[in-house]
Amino acid sequence: MSAFAPRFSISNAAAASLTLIERARGFLDAANLSSEWVARMSQRALLLEAHATTHIEGTELTLEQAERLWTGQAVEEAKPDDVRELLNYREAFAFVSGYVASGEPITEGLVREIHRRLVEGVRGGEGSPGAYRTIQNHVVNSATREVVYIPPPPGDVAPLMRELVEWLRSESGVHPVLAAGIAQFQLVHIHPFVDGNGRTSRLLSTLCLYRAGYDFKRLFTLSEFYDRDRSRFYRALQGVRASGMDLSGWLDFFTEGLATQLGEVKARGEVVIRADLASRAHHLNSRQGAVLEEVLLRGGATLGEVEGRFPGVSRRTIQRDFRFLIGKGLLEEEGKPTDPNRRYLRGKALASYDKL
Repeated sequence: MSAFAPRFSISNAAAASLTLIERARGFLDAANLSSEWVARMSQRALLLEAHATTHIEGTELTLEQAERLWTGQAVEEAKPDDVRELLNYREAFAFVSGYVASGEPITEGLVREIHRRLVEGVRGGEGSPGAYRTIQNHVVNSATREVVYIPPPPGDVAPLMRELVEWLRSESGVHPVLAAGIAQFQLVHIHPFVDGNGRTSRLLSTLCLYRAGYDFKRLFTLSEFYDRDRSRFYRALQGVRASGMDLSGWLDFFTEGLATQLGEVKARGEVVIRADLASRAHHLNSRQGAVLEEVLLRGGATLGEVEGRFPGVSRRTIQRDFRFLIGKGLLEEEGKPTDPNRRYLRGKALASYDKL
């Protein structure tokens, strides 16, 4: 029996978020989304998660630089530590994916290996990757340098981690989404490593969701939500300790973040289904269907924005696709024909596909 006993109540806000999460899960399980689209978007989500989770910790890579690094291009202006940290996340995620597929339980060794892969050779690498800390560390406000949290002493780390893992492996009856949020907070609270605790906690949370069948086709990126408003993210974490270790407020934030991200995923999925239905009804070829999808996903786009999706395809060919789609009533032009930055928007013919 684990001695770890998280204290929380499920607020109306958390209950509403859990309902939205379950609806999104049901939609994604039932939706007829092409395997090509799911594969492409899950890889995009992985990139966005890698960029956001490392950005939270101080990397300065732009998303455009991260995209180039992801495809094996050199980014000479980037700091070597930032580059390695981004690519380390991909390796650690691949390790976690293999672990999920194996069906093996969560262990302390697993958590330590996740940490090792995340920090090897980068920030935190000097702190014995994969090894629990043997020193007292502090969480410091990066702007004011004020100490905002003093984690448990190093002698308490191993027992606390053992209790956390035992709780995760027990039949606690806690909703899997809440359990993932609890795991994320508790690992940050224990702060078992010299550095890299935030990255490790977020990947552990993802692992918990995946193992419980909440992988949502791997299309979501929770760290992106945190990175949009980091001050609120930190306040939610600090709020647990300020309220006597009651996790309710943190779980409100955690479930809101997941519900928000999945709402965006669901909306994109609905767009893709509409584009697919319209493509079939109007006998579009695969590229024309992809052009339509790209415009709809962006909520309108210029020729230049769409071109980037089709490397190796000439601009003249994409222009012909636009004219064809306009002729079918699937797209409309906004702006003068002579304006190179005119936008293309959804056309009236798509209205019949709005009821899915």
